[in-house]
Amino acid sequence: MRRITRHPVIAPSEGRREVSFSFDGADLRGYEGEMISSALFANGIKRFSVHPKGGAPQGIFCANGQCSQCTVIVDGLPKKACITPLSAGLKVATMEGLPVLPESAAGLASNEKRVIATDVLVIGGGPSGLGAATELAKLGFSVVLADDKESLGGKLVLQTHKFFGSEEDCHAGTRGFDIAKKLEAELRANPKATILTNSPVVGIFKDRKAGIYKDYSSYLLVDFKALVVAAGARERSIIFPGNDLLGVYGAGAFQTLVNRDLVRAAERVLVVGSGNVGLIGSYHALQAGIEVAGIVEILDKVNGYKVHADKIVRMGVPIHLSSTVVSAEGDGKLERVTIAKVDKDWKPLLDTARTYEVDTLLIAAGLSPCEEFYRQAVEFGFLAVRAGDAEEIAEASSAMFGGRISALALAKMLGKKVEIDETWVAKREVLKSKPGDRICRDLVEADEKWRPVFFCEEEIPCNPCTTVCPTGSIKLEPRRGNILDLPYFRGNDCRGCTACVAACPGLAVSLLRRIDASWSEVVLPYEFLADFEAGSMHTLLDLGGNTLEEAELLRKVHNSKYKTWILHFKVSAAVAPRVIGIRVQRPEATASLATPRFSCASEDAIVCRCERVSFGELVQFVKDNRVTDINQLKTLRAGMGACGSKTCSSLYPSVFRAAGIDPKAVEAGTLRPLTVEVPMGDLVNEDRNHGQAERDADAAQRGGY
Repeated sequence: MRRITRHPVIAPSEGRREVSFSFDGADLRGYEGEMISSALFANGIKRFSVHPKGGAPQGIFCANGQCSQCTVIVDGLPKKACITPLSAGLKVATMEGLPVLPESAAGLASNEKRVIATDVLVIGGGPSGLGAATELAKLGFSVVLADDKESLGGKLVLQTHKFFGSEEDCHAGTRGFDIAKKLEAELRANPKATILTNSPVVGIFKDRKAGIYKDYSSYLLVDFKALVVAAGARERSIIFPGNDLLGVYGAGAFQTLVNRDLVRAAERVLVVGSGNVGLIGSYHALQAGIEVAGIVEILDKVNGYKVHADKIVRMGVPIHLSSTVVSAEGDGKLERVTIAKVDKDWKPLLDTARTYEVDTLLIAAGLSPCEEFYRQAVEFGFLAVRAGDAEEIAEASSAMFGGRISALALAKMLGKKVEIDETWVAKREVLKSKPGDRICRDLVEADEKWRPVFFCEEEIPCNPCTTVCPTGSIKLEPRRGNILDLPYFRGNDCRGCTACVAACPGLAVSLLRRIDASWSEVVLPYEFLADFEAGSMHTLLDLGGNTLEEAELLRKVHNSKYKTWILHFKVSAAVAPRVIGIRVQRPEATASLATPRFSCASEDAIVCRCERVSFGELVQFVKDNRVTDINQLKTLRAGMGACGSKTCSSLYPSVFRAAGIDPKAVEAGTLRPLTVEVPMGDLVNEDRNHGQAERDADAAQRGGY
């Protein structure tokens, strides 16, 4: 089994019940309640279906229910493996081509139309949805929050790193999955809130009702007065040959497998995109014991926080700037990826090509907002607001405030006399700020007293080191007048408590003191398995990942609050002020083949994954027919697949540009309702378990959903 049994931050769940199931007739084991996709990955199975067009193997892409790449046959019905929980005895099979309806001679059993009413329906239980629901419930509105996952928190559930921002306002210094628990507990404590987990909203209708696929087993209508759309964002695909191979999927899907479900999803990965998602995804791979060959970024600079990039480079992962993917290749699955430098027009320079043997390529090239329900609600004339990524792609810390602000805006629409706190708006603007200026720091000299050394050089919203210092000796240097300012040690009262070292989300603080004229003691944070003891020797690195010297570990201490190891080293005085990390990954993990090995035919790249319509087909069709309306692409069946055009729509601008047409001059495609497949028996609430409908109805009356 490909399970992660030891992790430096995540404690494996105890007491999970192991069950038997079958896949294509083979007996397998998995954990009850985990998603089928994770159980299959844990058994080494990554091929879920075979496409009817050309017999191409299909696997996961988003692992979030947004695409249809992971569809399998479960007890005779096609279901998305990433949102279908495993139970004992399930018969799962590869979906070969198009599914067929199972034969049934039985008549319709008793059924029941089930409706509940609420003031506000909140779609999505991520940080913004939780914040909005909590604020509305505090104001006295009845709230139903519906989310498609078992645990609330959205992407927070997948984040094992400590968050940036303000400790007071958005739990900075706390790991994402712990923030999710705090936000969920606050909402559950309010009796005005009804929470439906494992219950995606599958449609909204003109009579002001929403259809919910409750527990992925029955259909529920929610009659609402107003709507908060906080459905998050979905992974974007990008165009290159081989972009549809098994093993090419979104970084968020990887985090789902590795961090939520503790599945060792890969052996060696390459990452596309140096935004925070790509940088953090690389770090999560290393923590799971998975090698990272490198990060590929088409821009000439890192797109995420510098402290994230710095720690990744220190761990031994190179970042290839001004580079792109030339092709991904393999026999039915990913085996190698070729990258190359790009020219000023972002065209690959093939004489710079390098090929890496990897089994996984993670796409972290941006997100698209899931705001279709909002657009539909506006069209219907409903009272509706957006929140979080559905409104604007930003950090989760910003989304927490965004949800609360959107809730107050909706409350005013509903006639409640409330005022939006302007300080909330100001804080949200700061929290969603792009990185500011880079400021050079003076080299610190060691003395006999402890003092912190800061390696953060870029203005980002972050202040945990200032709030955890027991003597208040760490201050933000007032330049902008907010938490974008950089921290400095002001005073001489550092007690060496290591709280700032443990709390820093960027692993960018060390402690330093002089032992004697030749030696100093340096304290470093470490978020990996510390399978070594005092007296062992380690390679110390500077901010840029350059080797400084081999040093002796004096002792190690685990900070349980921050789930971080604190390592004490004896270091020569000359280099001690520059030490901020130790090597994690072996250099061989980032080696490319001696000779590039690739073919380059960008027209073969897949744009519409559901219907397997290629980039070349679409470009030629646009040229031949002078297409100016995206709906015309449906002639090739582009956008007509099971995902509802959610994946390919973000790629259409590239198609039109390649055909010589300005995408801004093209008519937008007709909105297809955002849906999840619901079997007819569940849609009509066919009573296959006598008495269950009555029990559910009673629960609804008590607000016990």
